[in-house]
Amino acid sequence: MAYYQGLSLDGKWALVFGGTSGLGKSIALGLAESGADVVPVSRRTEQVRKAAEEIRALGRLSLELTADVTSRDSIQSVIDAVLRECGRIDILVNSAGTSKRVPSFELTDEDFERILNVNLLGTWYACQMVGKVMKEQGHGCIINICSLTSFVSAYEAAAYSASKGAVAMLTRCLGTEWIKYDIRVNGIAPGVFETPINRHIISEPQRKASILSRTPMKRFGSLDEIKGAAIFLASDSASFVTGEIICVDGGFMAQGIGA
Repeated sequence: MAYYQGLSLDGKWALVFGGTSGLGKSIALGLAESGADVVPVSRRTEQVRKAAEEIRALGRLSLELTADVTSRDSIQSVIDAVLRECGRIDILVNSAGTSKRVPSFELTDEDFERILNVNLLGTWYACQMVGKVMKEQGHGCIINICSLTSFVSAYEAAAYSASKGAVAMLTRCLGTEWIKYDIRVNGIAPGVFETPINRHIISEPQRKASILSRTPMKRFGSLDEIKGAAIFLASDSASFVTGEIICVDGGFMAQGIGA
């Protein structure tokens, strides 16, 4: 029986910043499950090793590289290593992120800058630097991890919301500007998934009830449910998609005035 090949990532190399935990790791594994060889990157050596081992267990190739996305030098060292070992970068995923819940009157400049440096500047650095590689090789796909806070506010998360709103607009700008180089840039806006970055927040009874009341599916997402959107955007099936942001949110953004 013939089957559809458009979602296959066979023969492609993917670089995933923030690919060793939470949504980023799930995406890295999903790309590997669809045939890509994947390099998961984060700051922690042990997490990188474990993620790379899981990718290899799927029969794919991987490298063990660490980086701080707020440092261009650190990102460049990863790019150089990947090009040296693999020869190209077909897919880039920017999933590194951080947050802090705090009343805005109490938010320090240091925390505000740290959150923007990781979430926005880190994404921009990787887009620009890997984008230059993709321009030179004549093709590429970039997936930025946005957020529901790219579109709506989150209580006591002003810096995070501001950073993710900016990432969404950056995605749209680059997606339309760089398509002339055959570089597609798209985003995924996850709904509420239980991850290390937000577990302590969404477990609060009042906050949990508030989130679920606005989510038609009445549950949080499971990590496996982020994979499909990433595989689609990275694949040839999305060859006519750029500058778009796909919400994977159980209907949160669509609900509006609830029943």
